[in-house]
Amino acid sequence: MFEKYSAFAPFYDALSGEYPVYRRGRVLGIDGLALSEGSQVLDIGCGTGLNFPLLQKNIGSTGIIVGIDRSQEMLRQARVRAVRHGWKNVILLEADAVHLSPEQTSHRIEALGGRPLSDAVLATYALSLIPSRQQVWENMVALCRPGSTASVVDMQDPEGLASVFTPLARLACWLGGSDIHAHPWTAVERDCVDVVAASARGGHLQIRSGRLPGE
Repeated sequence: MFEKYSAFAPFYDALSGEYPVYRRGRVLGIDGLALSEGSQVLDIGCGTGLNFPLLQKNIGSTGIIVGIDRSQEMLRQARVRAVRHGWKNVILLEADAVHLSPEQTSHRIEALGGRPLSDAVLATYALSLIPSRQQVWENMVALCRPGSTASVVDMQDPEGLASVFTPLARLACWLGGSDIHAHPWTAVERDCVDVVAASARGGHLQIRSGRLPGE
């Protein structure tokens, strides 16, 4: 699966179904972070940086985006995106979100001009790709200050009248390597307070946002 994403990195944006389907989930997930200008946000499994334009609108030039992905090729596309738009507030780290050390990663972020702990964390369509998603969630939390906001955006079978599209949704997830039954947003429901739930595309896209305990 990792090799698949690396191989298709240059074509990912065109093949991902972003605008007809998945962008709406990103919008709702980022809205749920309640970001303010100057915030530092951690984007786990950032891929080619599809979240970056939406994040930039919220954090401004004084904020910081920290994108983490294990694929060097996907990060290369994210870097191209940042350079093309003139965003100088993007920090990109090649790391496996399962096995990274939060302490060492905080030091790396600080060395690159960021703050050790972020104000918000986001995972869009990433956790359902990873069997060890609970470990990733724990690492996400450890890289944020107490009271930070968190959003998880991912996929499930469509609901209601939209359930007629279930075979198509399952095929899309299978092709992308996602587990449509993973429901990784339950970590937000379990560990956060002030949780807000949203959905889109007939319930296929599920969004959970909340605040980590603390301040």
